[in-house]
Amino acid sequence: MTGEAEFARRTEPFRKELLAHCYRLTASVDEAEDLVQETYLRAWRSFSTFEGRSSLRVWLYRIATNACLTALEQRGRRALPSGLGAPSEDLSGAVPSLPDGVTWVEPIPDALVISSTADPASIVTTRESLRLALIAALQHLPPKQRAVLILREVLAFPAAEVATMLDTSVAAVKSTLQRARARLDETAPARGEVIEPSDPQAQALLAEYIAGFENADTAALERALRTDAAIEMVGSAAWFNGRVMCLRVLAASVGKPGDWHMQPTMANGQPAVVAYVRSSVDAPHEALGVALLTPTASGLTHIHVFSIPEFARRFGCPLTYPAS
Repeated sequence: MTGEAEFARRTEPFRKELLAHCYRLTASVDEAEDLVQETYLRAWRSFSTFEGRSSLRVWLYRIATNACLTALEQRGRRALPSGLGAPSEDLSGAVPSLPDGVTWVEPIPDALVISSTADPASIVTTRESLRLALIAALQHLPPKQRAVLILREVLAFPAAEVATMLDTSVAAVKSTLQRARARLDETAPARGEVIEPSDPQAQALLAEYIAGFENADTAALERALRTDAAIEMVGSAAWFNGRVMCLRVLAASVGKPGDWHMQPTMANGQPAVVAYVRSSVDAPHEALGVALLTPTASGLTHIHVFSIPEFARRFGCPLTYPAS
């Protein structure tokens, strides 16, 4: 077996989890994919000198984490609209201004980061660590704190290994983790409410959401939403809070039966849809973007709408569905 083949055999099993790691740090799929490629390039160049003092997995995480930290030095944080200001009461389409240096948290398809052959407990843990609200909360942390918290709390690396990865001391890791936990407690959503996407209630809420759009049935949408539900229009900095306001937003969008087509998918460990809309009865359905749903036992608490048509391809879907 050649050196290249041996390298691929030993390192490829870690690719999806490394992508998830880089995504948690950057909140961007494109950046994460580029950083994983950079990680593998650096690892290949150094593979002949890898002495096995740590496991291959630890070695790869060290390379990936430091590549991410270098990249994060060059840009501002990513956010969701609810992290930038108060909810809007203006349905006219006026767009709140975006603060300088802020870009958007992106959704990631489950298929990119969750292996279908992983054990069920591992899948649940990975989904929990990728939920969109948590990814957004992590972006409030300075990059070094973010890295330490993810390595210790999400990936459960021992403090000594994290210290080695980051070229620091165990004491510094413990101190950094303490500060990160305190900051995250201020910004992270309450855990435990969100149910698994495979839960029958989550599936029922997804079906109500799809029916609401495809059948222009606002009653179905009302049944799906909790009284404290919120809609975030990622990309516009606008977000709306409360079932009454959310229903106004949705009612202005649903149009007529058949105007929408919703393709179910999974993103960030949550049920989601790739949304398509048509301009007339005879026109094809054109991709509008992706919507992520946050399901609980008592209804949907959040709908995050990413109105970026190109995201359809990221989820393995076409940009256009032919007219039926």
